[in-house]
Amino acid sequence: MLLPLSNAPRDYAWGSTTLIAGLEGREPSGAHEAEVWFGDHPGSPAKTPDGRTLDRWLREEGAASGAPDRLPYLLKLLAAASPLSIQAHPSKEQARAGFEREEAAGVPVDAPHRVFRDDNHKPELIVAVSDTFTALAGVRDLAATRRLLAELGEASRAIAQRLEGDSDAAAVRDTIAWLLSGGASAQVEAVVAAASVTPSEEFAAELGFIRRFGAEFPGDPGLVVALLMNFVTLRRGQALFVDAGVLHAYVEGLGVEIMAASDNVLRGGLTPKHIDVPGLLEVLDPTPGPPPVLAPRAVAPGVDLYAPGVPDFALVRARVADGADASLALRGPAIALAVAGPVMVADPATGEHVVLDAGRAVLAAGVDRLVVSGSGEVFVAEPGE
Repeated sequence: MLLPLSNAPRDYAWGSTTLIAGLEGREPSGAHEAEVWFGDHPGSPAKTPDGRTLDRWLREEGAASGAPDRLPYLLKLLAAASPLSIQAHPSKEQARAGFEREEAAGVPVDAPHRVFRDDNHKPELIVAVSDTFTALAGVRDLAATRRLLAELGEASRAIAQRLEGDSDAAAVRDTIAWLLSGGASAQVEAVVAAASVTPSEEFAAELGFIRRFGAEFPGDPGLVVALLMNFVTLRRGQALFVDAGVLHAYVEGLGVEIMAASDNVLRGGLTPKHIDVPGLLEVLDPTPGPPPVLAPRAVAPGVDLYAPGVPDFALVRARVADGADASLALRGPAIALAVAGPVMVADPATGEHVVLDAGRAVLAAGVDRLVVSGSGEVFVAEPGE
């Protein structure tokens, strides 16, 4: 069956006031509209046409409709106007241990200082829907970071010295711990000041980030941690895959995000939310390397598969025009989300169909194949390969 889904945008402070409204073709509400969740996670479950939440619908009717009691993934529209936070996510083992620890301590699951709201890991993938989507993702190769710090001169000398050592990963972890501990406030102020006046051809985007957000996050050591990270600009259709422990912060743009069904986040800076530096360092993978860009695989004309190799999810992007359609074989319960339309999604076995405008979604339960037609673009979330 095909079950239409809807939800209200979440009003996080970093959210855009225009991007989701623009996608949906409506006037902006004036509020920060950061994320729209299409899934059954209890933090913000989608709504079904009869007013039930999707988690309740799955419990009551999922089995009879060919769907599980719980979906293994969470699909979102994400619209950022400023950094989400410097953050990383736990592995399954770390999430299970952290959840049990906070449960035993009696921390309410909705408490602002609660870190592990469930016992699942949170690998995640984001695909740019706006023309550009900027992000910080992964620790930059240290040779490039040393060039950047050299351009900042004396202000960054103490940081550059900490990055020396036999092990790049150990040096990065030590430097991030030192910066986020609060003991490097003088160095943070000096680097931010230097970044505000230092011209650079190679690192214009990185220093531009500091100039843009330095006033929004005064004295925040996350500004300097950001200088240790890869600054990435995605074009429409390009993607990042963030696995457990990868340091990241989405900065600006509209994207479709899919992740394992979890809300576990360890934050270190650039946020008014709860910061847990020891927890972040515990899950952090400090290994320097290239940005974690994931190239899609073309599986048919106009159809691309983003498959990061996790069992929780994969994401398909289908672009159709008048007179053509796309036939998509499904591996299990799927959610189709339109980002341009209208498009029609149909179950060819039964003839059931739903027309989706941009920003609308539908759950396909007990469906082996979806046919997408019309003129637009649809992302289809499904279990991983």
